[in-house]
Amino acid sequence: MKRHGHLYERAFTPLALYRAYLDARRGKRATRACFNFERTLASNLSALHDELSEGTYTIKPYYSFMVYEPKPRRIFAPAFRDTVVQHAIYRLVYPLFDKTFIDQSFACRKGKGTHKAADYAQEALQACPRDSCAIKLDIRKFFYRIDRVVLRGQLERVIKDRRFVDLMMTFAEYGEPVGIPIGNLLSQVYALIYLNPLDHFIKRELKVDFYCRYVDDFVLFGLSRQQCVDYKDQIEHFIASRLNLEFSKHTIAPVSRGINFVGYRTWAGKRFIRKHSLYNFTKAAKKSKLDSVISILGHAKNTHTLRSLINNLRSNHYAVYLQLPEIYRQPAYS
Repeated sequence: MKRHGHLYERAFTPLALYRAYLDARRGKRATRACFNFERTLASNLSALHDELSEGTYTIKPYYSFMVYEPKPRRIFAPAFRDTVVQHAIYRLVYPLFDKTFIDQSFACRKGKGTHKAADYAQEALQACPRDSCAIKLDIRKFFYRIDRVVLRGQLERVIKDRRFVDLMMTFAEYGEPVGIPIGNLLSQVYALIYLNPLDHFIKRELKVDFYCRYVDDFVLFGLSRQQCVDYKDQIEHFIASRLNLEFSKHTIAPVSRGINFVGYRTWAGKRFIRKHSLYNFTKAAKKSKLDSVISILGHAKNTHTLRSLINNLRSNHYAVYLQLPEIYRQPAYS
């Protein structure tokens, strides 16, 4: 594998930092942090450039808080200036690592996402023998159990610029002996990199034809029940010995029963959003939270649930229905 050097100098030129700022402000221009940074934009970018060039740059303390959907997690929000630096790193390293990922790794990648993952899962169910099985697995507390020594080794396989790797690893620290902080842009990339060896093990060593992963949830399709059991044991040994991880749970079932994956209940011929999403939709409609309603309708795109959601709004929450984008008020949903 080719290793890349001299990244530090390329990542933090004045122009690179300005472009990183443009990326960092996307969707955040209404926030106080972004506004304060923009008030003296030139001096802030100049100060960042000087600190990075002189080696005096340090990360400001995170603002941490809890979220409880879909499960309790502590989020670590970086200062805006540190978000700019992360975007500068991301712009340079993402293309280097993305070319090493398999096509069936769908999380946090350009041109991928939950809809593409759900489409692939449904296509896999359609292509599998009807009497075969699928096994779904996920990693226990994945972000909190990432071994930073292993992660650094993975970064150094591609990047030979030690100063650059040192800076990248500072964004993996958050006061605990293992794990990486949830909330950093770079944590998304680190998660992709960390489980990339698992993807190649399953595709190259186990030679599974139908396989996909979204963060720490992954599914192997079209296997016999005994293969599911055997592969589960081999994967469990691989992640324990190579990545210091362990399973949270696993499910083996005939493909005819469908799978529960990336927020959808999917069968070969149909797809529905999960019951929890239906509950959230009803709650948002009652409170006239239009943004939440539209978000869930977008999630329900290409599912058998979409028509019933729109008809529910028209029947029970007509004022909300009238505010929907025109695409959702077409005769197709009558």
